[in-house]
Amino acid sequence: MNAMTPESLEVAVARPGSAPRTGLGLSMRLELAESLRSRWFHFYSAVVVGLMVLLITTGISESRVLGFTGLSRLLVTYIQITMAVLPLFILVTTARSMVGDREAGNLEYMLAFPVSLPVWYWGRFLSRLVLVLAPIAVALALAAIYGLARGHAVPWGHVGLYAGLVGALAAAFLGLGFLVSSLSRSTEVALGASLLIWLVLVALLDLLLLSVLIRQTFVPDFVIGIALANPLQSFRTASMILFDPQLILLGPSSYVILDHFGVIGYVAWAMGYPVALGLVLAGLGYWRFSRGDLV
Repeated sequence: MNAMTPESLEVAVARPGSAPRTGLGLSMRLELAESLRSRWFHFYSAVVVGLMVLLITTGISESRVLGFTGLSRLLVTYIQITMAVLPLFILVTTARSMVGDREAGNLEYMLAFPVSLPVWYWGRFLSRLVLVLAPIAVALALAAIYGLARGHAVPWGHVGLYAGLVGALAAAFLGLGFLVSSLSRSTEVALGASLLIWLVLVALLDLLLLSVLIRQTFVPDFVIGIALANPLQSFRTASMILFDPQLILLGPSSYVILDHFGVIGYVAWAMGYPVALGLVLAGLGYWRFSRGDLV
C-alpha cells in the first residue's frame, strides 16, 4: 500500500460542507480511497467481470446440461468458477496487507492518526469486503441484463441467493486473510501460508475425506460434517441445491444433508456459517494484532 500524504488524507476524509463522519466511516473511506488506486483491485475486477463477459460471448446460456439452460446455466458455470478464483484473490491480497504495511513503515504512519485501533481494523475489514463484492455485483447485474436482452427468464431469487452465498464466502476468507496477516512476520510467509491454505481447502481436504470414507475409518455422517465445515464445500453444495433440490449429483451424501438440514435450512447454514466463521477469524486476528508489535 502506498503511503498516504497529509494532503491526500485531508481530501479523502473531509470535504467542504460535508456532514461529520464517524471514526469507522473515516477508516473505511481511507481504505477505499487507497485500495481503489491499487493494482490488485483493478486486476481482480477485470478478472471477475471479464469471466462473466467471456461466458456471455461464448453462448453458454444457449446450451443445455443436466436440464440447465438459459441464465440458469450461465449462473451455475460462473458461480463454480468464482468458487476457485475468489478465495485465492482474497487470501493473497489480504494476507499481505497489514504485514506489508508493517514492513514498509506505513502502519506506523496510519496509526499515528487519532483513530482507535479497533475502529481502524474493522473499518479496513468492512471496506475490503465492499471492494471484493462490488465487482461480483457488477458481473451478476451484467448477467441479468443479458438475460433480459436475450428474452431468458431471469431467476431473480437465485441471483439474490447467489449474491448472498458469494458475500458469505468472501467474509469467511477475508477473516482468514486478516488472521494470516496478523500472525505472519513477513510478506513471504503470509503469501506462502495463504497459498497453502487455499490448496488444502480446495483440493487436499476433499481427497483426504474421500480416502477416509473409502477405508470406512469413521462414520460417514462425521466425515460429511467435517466436509461441510469447509466454507468452500458449503458454498459448492448450496450452489447446487438451488437448482437440484434433491442433490442427485452428490449421491448418498445428499441423504445426510437433507435429513439434518432440509433445503431451506442448508441454504441458511451455507450463508450464516461462513459469515460467523469469518467474523470469528477476524476477531482472532485483531486479538493477535493488538497484542503484537504493531510497528
